Amino acid sequence: MTKLLSPRAARLMGCLGGAMLLSIHFAFAQGPEPIEVPSSLPVDDITDREVVSEHAVLAYQPIREADILWERRIWRVVDVREKMNLPFTAPESPLFKILSDAALSGNLSVYSTEDDKFQKRLSADQVRTALYRRDTVITFDPVTYVETIKVVENETNWEDVKRFRIKESWFFDTKTSTLRSRILGIAPIIEERDEDGNFRFEKPLFWVYYPAARPLLARHKAITNGGNTSATTTWEDIFEMRNFASYITKENNVQDLRLQDMYSGLDLLMESDKIKNQLFAKEHDMWSY
Repeated sequence: MTKLLSPRAARLMGCLGGAMLLSIHFAFAQGPEPIEVPSSLPVDDITDREVVSEHAVLAYQPIREADILWERRIWRVVDVREKMNLPFTAPESPLFKILSDAALSGNLSVYSTEDDKFQKRLSADQVRTALYRRDTVITFDPVTYVETIKVVENETNWEDVKRFRIKESWFFDTKTSTLRSRILGIAPIIEERDEDGNFRFEKPLFWVYYPAARPLLARHKAITNGGNTSATTTWEDIFEMRNFASYITKENNVQDLRLQDMYSGLDLLMESDKIKNQLFAKEHDMWSY
């Protein structure tokens, strides 16, 4: 025989059932919770990258003049179209854009190309004149049929810079008995063409004193050929490790002539390679066995 619930138990079960139905009704009545919109833009990465932005350069070891037994000044050109120099034109971090943006903002001092001795600092207006080209264009109003002449400024694109000139010093330090090199200056070179697009000549835009630019270059990542996105190689590392391909265009001489002023054709290439080999063998020649 089925046992019936007591009146008290029946009332308790009824209250519990009503409470459950009421909670379900409120849950459906409230609807979905609102989505919280972030106040800042998302990070296009898996984490915040701070290693490069906080990277500090190591100061050069002081060199005494008495310790310099032998020295030679070398001028070379880095052609960014060579495979080893592809980092110079990586769209994410091109070298020319880093230098030009810093020069325009006043965070980097640049110097005149009248010579390469870093004696004439360019003003903000002179930097802008060097980096912007003024052209006149004719605009036509389709409503009034009036032609007007307008002056526009075109910024030098980093893709237009195909070469960089580098001035450096090679010296033998008797204190450490090593042949060492120090980069002194970097100059981006642009090609000048006529109205028909024919090449006329090339000219440097400005000179950058490299020792003063090292902190800036150390805070900008260089996109290398290794394919490792997490690599922290900076532009200062590229130059200090000499991870670039180049050819020599001048060495210090009595008449201050470039190699192309004295040689041509195959002789010019052979002389450039000859100077490279002399630098390579100089340290060995300093020792006696």
